[in-house]
Amino acid sequence: MSSAHAHSARDKVIITCAVTGGIHTPSMSEHLPASPGEIAEAALGAAEAGAAIVHLHTRDPKDGRPSQDPDHFAPILAEVSAHSDAVINITTGGSPHMSVEERMRPATEFRPELASLNMGSMNFGLYPMLDRFKEFTHDWEREHLERSRDLVFKNTFADIEKILGIGAENGTRFEFECYDISHLNNLAHFHSRGLAEGPLFVQSVFGLLGGIGAHPEDLAHMRRTADRLLGDGYEWSILGAGRHQLPLATIGAAQGSHVRVGLEDSLWIGPGELARTNAEQVSRIRTVLEALNLEVATPDEAREILALKGRDKVGF
Repeated sequence: MSSAHAHSARDKVIITCAVTGGIHTPSMSEHLPASPGEIAEAALGAAEAGAAIVHLHTRDPKDGRPSQDPDHFAPILAEVSAHSDAVINITTGGSPHMSVEERMRPATEFRPELASLNMGSMNFGLYPMLDRFKEFTHDWEREHLERSRDLVFKNTFADIEKILGIGAENGTRFEFECYDISHLNNLAHFHSRGLAEGPLFVQSVFGLLGGIGAHPEDLAHMRRTADRLLGDGYEWSILGAGRHQLPLATIGAAQGSHVRVGLEDSLWIGPGELARTNAEQVSRIRTVLEALNLEVATPDEAREILALKGRDKVGF
């Protein structure tokens, strides 16, 4: 988070809520939104609770499988934009099992203000979840997790450059998802070439098997490296996976970061207790921020902080 004049938008903390995603399967929690109506309702609830940004994946309504079909996004985008001024962030990550071309489709068609962009290829180990979840509704769910034992989530330099090109064409800026130190170096590379323009919105991702760990020292290492590589030309945000979500967000916020919560990143609200809604997680981190005497950014303040093009310039 930038440290400009007191009481300006740039002093405020942006809460992003990742409403649902390709990581968790519908069988893992009865509270995970899967249908278009459920996803839209969850996004609106998160926005009402204080999320300035809602990050959206979507699913095939037939079986809950992660989908990047623009037709599955369209009703969600229409509903959320009609009833909220939240910034809508569309994934280009989709699922590790999708091609890059498939993952790019919704951001290309809908020209959002913001889209996510993974900053490097990596092992992406979801299979430990098989030790915790035994019953699955759909056959694809167990296979989805098992296949991650031998999975490289492909995000090559060519892939990243192609997605950055889409952003340049339609005015979309990016939430740069950095799962490890090398991803910060990759981001610095594209920034030095003029392909990734500041202010860079750096989402530091902790605790996913294949990326950096979730110890506070890992967080400190990411911050030091980002400062060294990117100087004051970036906005920092914290994403802790699973049980690390709230502790790392709290540590980061105390050091000047923005925060991300949501059922895509963690199904939990406390030890052994499933979160019932995304809004519940947003409310919890908002309570933490306010206890730290930090102000929460509104959607328009988030637009100002991140230099977004505005909700009137999207394609939905």
